[in-house]
Amino acid sequence: MLLTRFNPMIEFANMQRSLNNLTKADADTSISAFAPSVNTREGEFAYHIEIDLPGVKKEDVKIDLHHKQITISGERSLKEEVKEEDYYKVETSFGKFQRVFNLPDNIDEENIKATSVDGVLEVTIPKLENSNNVKQIKVS
Repeated sequence: MLLTRFNPMIEFANMQRSLNNLTKADADTSISAFAPSVNTREGEFAYHIEIDLPGVKKEDVKIDLHHKQITISGERSLKEEVKEEDYYKVETSFGKFQRVFNLPDNIDEENIKATSVDGVLEVTIPKLENSNNVKQIKVS
């Protein structure tokens, strides 16, 4: 039986190499692992998209509409600092996110609204009035 001596520094070096490979992409153009939870629903008069964005300021959220696609993107930056008598702790969490949704043809692009309350962004996309009503013609 062959015994191999365990060297934790080799393990740390392997871990560092793996992390370096993950972060090779340019930080300004890459999207990090922050993926907010999304709920979508269709109401009688509108479509609704709700995104959980804890710690994201509404100024850091961008919503674009282009060719029946709505893109919601932004950046989260949290810094938690705890100062106690016997210790000091700082934790930061940050990342970019982007979600793209394909929209149907019957939307009212001019009246889309977005509100942010308690870390939840809600985008309301009104439907156009149904202009395809079936009209019956009497036969005479």
